[in-house]
Amino acid sequence: MKKLKKARKSKYPPVKLGLFLSSLCVLIYAYFIEPNWIEINSLQLTLPHLATEFDEYKIVQISDIHVNKWMTQARLKRIFRLVNQQKPDAIAITGDFITRRQERFIPNLTATMGQLVAQDGKFGVLGNHDYWSNPDAVSHAMAQTNVFNLANTFQSIQRGDAKLYIAGVDDIYVGKDRLDLVMQSLPDDGNAAILLAHEPDFADTSAATGRFDLQLSGHSHSGQVRIPFFPPLHLPELGRKYYAGLHHLGSMMVYTNRGLGVTGMHLRFNCRPEITVITLNGKK
Repeated sequence: MKKLKKARKSKYPPVKLGLFLSSLCVLIYAYFIEPNWIEINSLQLTLPHLATEFDEYKIVQISDIHVNKWMTQARLKRIFRLVNQQKPDAIAITGDFITRRQERFIPNLTATMGQLVAQDGKFGVLGNHDYWSNPDAVSHAMAQTNVFNLANTFQSIQRGDAKLYIAGVDDIYVGKDRLDLVMQSLPDDGNAAILLAHEPDFADTSAATGRFDLQLSGHSHSGQVRIPFFPPLHLPELGRKYYAGLHHLGSMMVYTNRGLGVTGMHLRFNCRPEITVITLNGKK
């Protein structure tokens, strides 16, 4: 009987050691590897109201840069080089340029974001973390680097007589969104319109207008840490319904980008940072 007990006991230390080493490897991967392993995700989308003059139009979306101590100028330069390599017609940045209470790192944005290049311009909206830091300073950094802040307004892109509208609402989470102002000024002329909104669950409101073909969002980080076969462990308010990827809401689509930075624990697991390359075509 004593020998049997000894035999049983001898099996447990290797099992515990194996579990410890496995957990350690996962933690090292989630901390050092995946947050730096950017996925370039390509989508082909058909917009019902897009004029044929805009066929093969390319929008590169990035989101949730979350500039902080970890998101250094070197990392930003690498990210922006990857964006430029996609040869975008337009660049959309869907909020959270910085992390909460990390405004001292805003100069990193000013020093690097100007290297982004797109034929028809760079467009962005603020997110909740920008408002929890210093929204005026973030807006100033956008202006200095020629990123147009679509705060409850729109811009028009033209190809011949055809137009594509890029609109945006200011942050919904902190109550700065004024979709009514966008709708009052946005021409109802049958041309396609795309809306930038930091929080993806705003899509229920924007889709109800019937005016937008596509909403681009971020905010959720798609959960940031995702255990296979299980829902995300944590999702923020207004990022729980359409927290990842492409969704269809009647005649409108919403795409939620996984973001580039991290918040909370400096970890990403099964949820790589993302640059989205969206190629648009009109309905034939």
